[in-house]
Amino acid sequence: MTVHAPPSTEQLVQILRHLCRRPSTSGQIEELHDTAEFIALFVRQLGMHVRIATTGMAPVVIARRAGRRSQTILLYHHYDTPPTGPWRHWSHEPFDLAERDDKLFGRGVAGGKGALAAHLAALQTILQREGELPCGVTLVIEGAALIGSAGLAEALRAHDDLLQCDAILASIGDRDVTGTPICASGSKGWIRLRLTAHGPAYPLPPGFAASVANPLWRLIWAVASLKGDDEDVRIEGFYDAVEGPSRTDNAVIRQLQLAAATRRQAWQIDQFLFGIDGAALSRSEVTLPTCNVSRLTVEPAGDTPAIPAQASALLDIQLVPHQQPDTTVTLIQQHLHDKGFADIALERLPGGYPPLVTATDNPFVSRVATIGATVFERPLSVVPAGPYTVPFSLLVGQHPIPTASVGFTPTVSALFAPDEYVPLADLIRHSRLLIEILDRWWS
Repeated sequence: MTVHAPPSTEQLVQILRHLCRRPSTSGQIEELHDTAEFIALFVRQLGMHVRIATTGMAPVVIARRAGRRSQTILLYHHYDTPPTGPWRHWSHEPFDLAERDDKLFGRGVAGGKGALAAHLAALQTILQREGELPCGVTLVIEGAALIGSAGLAEALRAHDDLLQCDAILASIGDRDVTGTPICASGSKGWIRLRLTAHGPAYPLPPGFAASVANPLWRLIWAVASLKGDDEDVRIEGFYDAVEGPSRTDNAVIRQLQLAAATRRQAWQIDQFLFGIDGAALSRSEVTLPTCNVSRLTVEPAGDTPAIPAQASALLDIQLVPHQQPDTTVTLIQQHLHDKGFADIALERLPGGYPPLVTATDNPFVSRVATIGATVFERPLSVVPAGPYTVPFSLLVGQHPIPTASVGFTPTVSALFAPDEYVPLADLIRHSRLLIEILDRWWS
């Protein structure tokens, strides 16, 4: 068996540095367009046929190049990042790549741009050494992953001729307690909703709370009806389609050891919900749907005491196999009506997608895990899904294409916080992993 050398460290770091220098904050259209143009230019230099698909949200870079073999693998990536927050909370400027203690720091290094840099460097290295790719490669690199991949389906439909492939590989997910990537064979689905309660035409002094309904209270009561303090979702029918894991998957989940203690320390939490740990923690993250409140806002915002004119809540819901977005939205609408909250406006936000899971024993998934074991020197745990979502269902469409996602960085890498980082060794191994997969996945 031939073991391929990864790209040089300098080559990898240089690509990541260029990516990090271009802010691409989620929702910031100018930043996203600039970053997409840079990525497209780099990919063209790899001899790939490139298109930039415009959407109502952020451009999608779609590229393709044939290889020695007829088979093609599609690599999914994203370049949008969370906001940096106040720069004073960072140890350095967030868009200047910094290196300390064998770690690379910067916004996006762990949450999208690091994995993208690793794969771009891998492709560049293969072409420099061999002049061609071992198999065909298609790239789909989007800029709205953090808001449910809004616009991705539209972009894919318009450029379907570039998307024919035999397998799909992503780089999103966690690592276990040993630092070995977890391989997910699929992804939960995702829907994003906004609930809005309306009050008076304009804010009123707070003393009128004795005679005027406060829309924020109304919203709080409506949101509280969706979920109990036992963490069960109270929407009738929400769990009807949920099935437990197969015996095979359940055995893998029981053996999966998450970095629980490291998480608690990094996140500064005393315990997980109800003190769960071990197999119970793994099972909850892999198999359970979620109903999360991301934000409560009032209009107009401010610190002056008042009865607000309007209050809104953002909900994001992850769905497991057999739960469908349209059905779930209908159930929530019916729930609000039945509980006396018909006045609460329910808006489905752009983006989101159904769940899609490839069998964990699928030959492609097994091959990725086997190759990964040679790179990381430990077996990769294969689970059907995890707490991170990937728009596999949009990428697959109606075609029975196998999918897999290999975790790139630990969840303690501060993906949404200051001083986001990725270990340099993880970057190098992830790049080598792609080189090995491209060379060996059909052999």
